[in-house]
Amino acid sequence: MKVYGYARISTGKQSVERQIRNIQREYPQARIVEEIYTGTTNQRKEWQKLLQALQQGDTVVFDSVSRISRDAEEGFQTYQRLFEQGIHLVFLKEPHINTDTYQRALKNNIAMTGTNVDYILQGINLYLLELAKEQIKIAFDQSEKEVADLHQRTKEGIETARLNGKQIGQKKGNKLTTKKSIASKEVILKHSKDFNGSLCDTDVMKLTGLSRNTFYKYKREIKETLCI
Repeated sequence: MKVYGYARISTGKQSVERQIRNIQREYPQARIVEEIYTGTTNQRKEWQKLLQALQQGDTVVFDSVSRISRDAEEGFQTYQRLFEQGIHLVFLKEPHINTDTYQRALKNNIAMTGTNVDYILQGINLYLLELAKEQIKIAFDQSEKEVADLHQRTKEGIETARLNGKQIGQKKGNKLTTKKSIASKEVILKHSKDFNGSLCDTDVMKLTGLSRNTFYKYKREIKETLCI
């Protein structure tokens, strides 16, 4: 039985380190699967690979329920399917919907008495089961709502700033200089083969921790500065 940690971010500008740190704090032995993608679960390559590798009894740990899916209906269907396959799901921020918790809800039925009272008890058991399912659905619905609210607040904030005459984003032709960009460019200049270093682009990217787009942007700016 294996333990996997699934960490997902939507863009290369975000950091996956916080999710990985949270997962490894609780499950140091977890095999981390990282994904940078925005879209449905069917379009996530690393997630699909993980689904193919999972065996009954394996565990998948998520930092939060939003990492399994941003769509409530899709997330709940995935949860049910994996639960039926015997896969344990753990959500660090929403432990009340872990599959182990759900499993206990299924098993903790009120025992039958062999009398007419059983008709009532069966109804109670069905109600408890539906209540457990509803809690799971609510968690996915809440996650989807939080993402939608964040997007809306961001959109409104940008529009408010624009109406107040503030510059949104970087002006065309301007280069944003930060301590991180300076340090990253120094590493690129020192180690990249394009500048008489010994490392290929992939190795330098790993060394700087930059996304692919940012790395090539910085390399292009270095070449422009050096007039190469």
